[in-house]
Amino acid sequence: MLPGTFQTVASSPFVPADFSPPTTLTTDDFRLEPLGPRHNEDDHRAWSSSIEHIRATPGFPDGSWPPVDGMTLEANLSDLRRHADDFAARRGFTFTVLDPGDGDVIGCVYLYPAVDHDVTVQSWVRASRAELDVPLADAIAGWLTAQWPWRRVDRAGR
Repeated sequence: MLPGTFQTVASSPFVPADFSPPTTLTTDDFRLEPLGPRHNEDDHRAWSSSIEHIRATPGFPDGSWPPVDGMTLEANLSDLRRHADDFAARRGFTFTVLDPGDGDVIGCVYLYPAVDHDVTVQSWVRASRAELDVPLADAIAGWLTAQWPWRRVDRAGR
C-alpha cells in the first residue's frame, strides 16, 4: 500500500487499547510530528518538488505515488485530513518530517497495518535532503523497536 491508498488489513486493533502512540521523534537532523491539515502547503511543496526522487525511494515500488502530474492543494488537504483521522482513530500513524532549525517540511513517515507484518513503514524526504533518506529510515527503525508495540515490521525495502 502506498500513501493515499492505505487500507485497514487487520481484523484486530492496530495498536493495543492501552497504548499511547508517541507523537514525536527528534534527532539533530529532523523532528517528526503528526501530519495534519496545518502542513498542507509545505507538505505539497515538499513532495511535488521531489516526485522522481520519491518514486525511486525504497518502499514506493509501483510508481503510483506521488502522482506524476501532482495534485491540487485541495486534494492534498483531503489526504492530510484522512491521515489525521487515521491517527486519531489509531488506524494508521503518519508523521511529517521537519527541519529542526526552520520547521520546513522535508519528508513524511507512514505507519500502517500490513498483511504479513504488524506494520509497514514507508518514508520519503525531499530530493534536496536526500542525504537523510537512510538516517531517517534507521532512526524510525530504532524508534519502533524502543517505543511502539509491533514486533513484525516491514521496512518496505530498507
